[in-house]
Amino acid sequence: MVAETSERLLKEVGKVVVGRERETRLVLVAFLARGHVLLEGVPGISKTLLARAFSSCLGLEFKRVQFTPDMMPLDIVGGFVFNLKNREFDFRRGPIFSNVLLADEINRAPPKVQSALLEGMQECQVTIEGHTELLPSPFMVVATENPFEFHGVYPLPEGQLDRFMLRVVFDYPDGLVESEILKRNLRDIDLSPIEPIMSNEQIAEVFSKVKSVRVSDEILDYLSSLAKLTRTEERVNLGASPRAMVHLVQAARAFAFLDGRDYVIPDDVKALAVPVLAHRISIEQSAILKGSAPDATAIIREIMEKVKPPR
Repeated sequence: MVAETSERLLKEVGKVVVGRERETRLVLVAFLARGHVLLEGVPGISKTLLARAFSSCLGLEFKRVQFTPDMMPLDIVGGFVFNLKNREFDFRRGPIFSNVLLADEINRAPPKVQSALLEGMQECQVTIEGHTELLPSPFMVVATENPFEFHGVYPLPEGQLDRFMLRVVFDYPDGLVESEILKRNLRDIDLSPIEPIMSNEQIAEVFSKVKSVRVSDEILDYLSSLAKLTRTEERVNLGASPRAMVHLVQAARAFAFLDGRDYVIPDDVKALAVPVLAHRISIEQSAILKGSAPDATAIIREIMEKVKPPR
């Protein structure tokens, strides 16, 4: 049943998004693990479309915020508005009150605006002027970012990056996929063919099953060894935080669940180490200036090779 549901989701998303099965599966892993995801890549490669299609497949409420330099935090979380009828201030909910919030081009907004997401991403609530409101459940932030743009953008601080469970990197499509994209775009892109594959009750049941996936002490020791190496690696200025390792455990449980298992194996950790950890690793500046440091992805892969997994 699990495999069938996963395949149905990939099929439904594939009706409008071509050749993004790996990326869709990683977004599903983040969703099932109750995490948030950062989609990184150049413009025009289906990041936003995938987020919309994914939400439609699960019948979730979807809202999109285009991040810009002139935004204010209230544009995301909402605020109090004076009601002329009752002469009182009413709380007006912002777009964060949705199941899936697409933070499009998140690095175009200043840090003050980006920080408006922090409480919601961590605690599934927002607090404004002492007034706290819970966000809908489930709640997920899907953010997009262009890593090759340096003008008019504000790099995400480490605290913000650390709240994203996974970073999914989008590459250019290959020739056959691009040909199919061109064919499909000869007509208007329509999300109406997508059919919801799960009800809210079924989603809640799946969340419960993912939480019951077992993680052995040997796997936890394996993760602890990986974390230690990210912090002692001389080319790394900032290693993986405890929250990063918690996210890796949660993502591995969701990955195992989608593979039809009720227990985590080392291969689950290996499959997710780069998407979960690479965006949290900060390379030592001196190593970058000397040209002796590979990127964070390469360092994570090196570390994975050094740590012997449990049998």
